[in-house]
Amino acid sequence: MTTTPRFQTLTRLSAIALLAAAACSGALAQGAPKLKVGLMLPYTGTFAALGTAIENGFRLHVQEQGGKLGGREIEFFKVDDESDPAKATDNVGKLIKRDQVDVLIGTVHSGVAMAMAKAAKESNTLLIVPNAGADAVTGPMCAPNIFRSSFSNWQPAYAMGEVVAKKGHKTAITITWKYAAGTESVNGFKEAFEKSGGKVVKSLDLPFPNVEFQALLTEIAAAKPDAVYTFFAGGGAVKFVKDYAAAGLNKTVPLYGAGFLTDGTLEAQGDAAQGLFTTLHYADGLNTPKDNAFRLAYVKSFKLQPDVYAVQGYDAAQMLAIGLAATKGDVSKKAEMAAAIEKARIDSPRGPFTVSKAHNPVQDIYLRQVKGKENVSAGVAVKALADPARGCRM
Repeated sequence: MTTTPRFQTLTRLSAIALLAAAACSGALAQGAPKLKVGLMLPYTGTFAALGTAIENGFRLHVQEQGGKLGGREIEFFKVDDESDPAKATDNVGKLIKRDQVDVLIGTVHSGVAMAMAKAAKESNTLLIVPNAGADAVTGPMCAPNIFRSSFSNWQPAYAMGEVVAKKGHKTAITITWKYAAGTESVNGFKEAFEKSGGKVVKSLDLPFPNVEFQALLTEIAAAKPDAVYTFFAGGGAVKFVKDYAAAGLNKTVPLYGAGFLTDGTLEAQGDAAQGLFTTLHYADGLNTPKDNAFRLAYVKSFKLQPDVYAVQGYDAAQMLAIGLAATKGDVSKKAEMAAAIEKARIDSPRGPFTVSKAHNPVQDIYLRQVKGKENVSAGVAVKALADPARGCRM
C-alpha cells in the first residue's frame, strides 16, 4: 500500500504528539509540583505539645518515604489555630485561599475541627483530622474528602463505660470541660455504662480551658459515687489529676478517663497519676515490630518519646500516602483516593486498623494503666470498635 504525503505528515504529527504526551507524563511523574500540605494545629496554649507531636509524627512518615508521598515532594504551610473556634474560619481560610493548599491536616480542639470540616466541605479540600474526636466530623458532616486518623469521642468513652460497669461500679459522676469533645465523651461513657446497668448520678463541667476544679471536687466528695469518669487533656489534665489526688479523692473514689487524661502528661502528673486506668486506641509496651520501629525512629528524629498524638500524625500521613499512591499523586481524584483508603488495612503503631464508610478508624480500644511514666496495656477493652456515625448520609 502506498501512502500519500498528507498521510505521512499526519502520521509524523501523531507520533510527535504521542512522544510529547509521554514526555509530559514522565515530567509529571518525575517533576510534579510540590504537594501543599497545610498544618493547622495548636502551637501555643494548653494543647501546644499535642500539636507538635502530631506534626512530628506526620513528618516522620514523610521522612521514611524519602520526603515524597505519591511521588510528590511535600511543602508545608503552618497556622497556629490557638485552640480558638472563634478564629478557626479565618485561620483555615489562610491555608485554603491564601496558600491554596492541596491537603489540610488538623486539628486537636473539636470546636476548631468543626469549622475546618465545614470549610473543607465547602471548598472540596482534602482534610485529614489527626486528633479532634468531634462525633459530627464523621457523623452529620461526613464527606468523601474528609477523613480521620484518630478516633471519635464516642469510641474510648464507650469502651470505658463497659469497663467501669464490668468492675462492678453502680454509680458514677462525669466531669469535663463544657465543649464538644467533653460533652460527647461523657455521653459515650454514659451510653455504655447505663446500658450495662450503671447510673450516672451527676454530670459536672466547667468552661474550656478553666482549671479551677476545687468546687467541683468538693461536690464529688459529698456525693460519694462509686467512680468518676473524666475527659481532660494537655495542661488541664495535669492539673485535674494532681488536684484530685491532693483532695484525697484518689483514695476513696476511683478515677477513670479517656486516655488523653494521661497521654503526654505523665511526666508532669508524677505520683498523682500512678495506677490510673484509661481507655484509648494506643498504649505503651505493645511490643509489636511496627510499634517498636516507630518508637525508635521517633526518638532518633525528635529526641522525644512518642505518644498517641504522634501516632495519629504518623497515620494521617500514611492515609494520605495510600490515597496518593492510588492516583499517582493526583489529589484532584478524590473519589479514587477515598476508595483506596476505605479498602486499606493501615499498618499503624497502634495495631492494624481499617476505615469505615464514614471515614473514621475501626480499631481496638486498649485498657491502659499508669505504671511509672507509661500507660501500659492491660489488654483490649473492645475489639475493632466502630463509631456508629450517627447522622452520616454519605
